[in-house]
Amino acid sequence: MARGGADDGLVGSYPIDTGTAEIEKDSYGANRYVLKVNGVPSSHVDLDDPEFLDFEYMKWMEPLILAAFEPARFDGRARKLRALHLGGGGCSMPRWAAARYENARQVVVELDGRLAELVRTHFEVPRAPLVRIRVADAGQVLPTLADNSRDVVIRDVFAGSNTPRELTTVSYAAEAARVLDQGGLYLVNCGDTRDLKTARAEAATLREVFSEVVLVADAPMLKGRRYGNIVMAAGNGGVPSGADVQRALRSAPLPAQLLAGVEVDRFIAGATPIS
Repeated sequence: MARGGADDGLVGSYPIDTGTAEIEKDSYGANRYVLKVNGVPSSHVDLDDPEFLDFEYMKWMEPLILAAFEPARFDGRARKLRALHLGGGGCSMPRWAAARYENARQVVVELDGRLAELVRTHFEVPRAPLVRIRVADAGQVLPTLADNSRDVVIRDVFAGSNTPRELTTVSYAAEAARVLDQGGLYLVNCGDTRDLKTARAEAATLREVFSEVVLVADAPMLKGRRYGNIVMAAGNGGVPSGADVQRALRSAPLPAQLLAGVEVDRFIAGATPIS
């Protein structure tokens, strides 16, 4: 492996199963780092503060999770948050959830074994049983899990700039719905171009399976003015969309809008679910 200067043993390039990972220093934080996979920014971590989220789409997920699963109810004793992360990267969201929810039980599914080892070694990910990192294909793992066994499932899987198609279908969404417990939340990070074709099809797919779907993104993204990310939250009851969540999203570093109900209907009009 190629390391950086003597002042920081983490910075450098590392061979992984799918190519090369790079850890770069974030100049805006004393102990913050950016993980790149094959040249593409994958994750940001703050080793001093696991509750700090830098990527915009993760900051949008934060108020949705907190509203759906109030930490006071998931106290780590009578009730532990059960989270499944499809796609590991630098484990930013698992580190956040471990810090926010006492004794949360989390499984991270990561395809690249050497990347998983790198992240486990350098990014201070809590050990099992708090956070288990499972080296496997996310498309194969979800169907093997028990019914009603998770509170939140986060899909954040990319091959390059796209999510593998098999993770975007109606049947895959149905597996997520099966695995979620009552009041559970399926969070999807959808990356798309200005035409929003992928995002509309993904939203239509979720509407085929779940009774409630909300979309979160900044206004230029929702209007097709830039490439970026749309967070989709789906469930069969209790998907957060209230005033408190909307205020939190508007006050984010990159302010976001939340679309629900008829606004989602208009967004997906004419789109065909992914089969």
